[in-house]
Amino acid sequence: KFQDNIITLVHQAMKLEYTFAQDVFPKGIFGLNAEGFKEYIQHIADRRLERVGLPAQFHSQNPFPWMSEAIDLSKKKNFFETRVTEYKTGGALNW
Repeated sequence: KFQDNIITLVHQAMKLEYTFAQDVFPKGIFGLNAEGFKEYIQHIADRRLERVGLPAQFHSQNPFPWMSEAIDLSKKKNFFETRVTEYKTGGALNW
């Protein structure tokens, strides 16, 4: 069945992404670690599955809500009606 094949592919992709996260974040850095990244990927996978009418598989919470704000694809904006805020965010960083 096509839907079952998609769900299997999502599970395989999750395993690959988690393996990648373990390699990239073996000890964690700046609040990011492999376990948090795994939860985030599961959260995104569930959202994608639900958008195409398939059931969620992982039921994970989003551990990085700030990341969703930065890269969420569901936000549609008119470029000419938005305000530049990136300068404010970058200016608040303490180096």
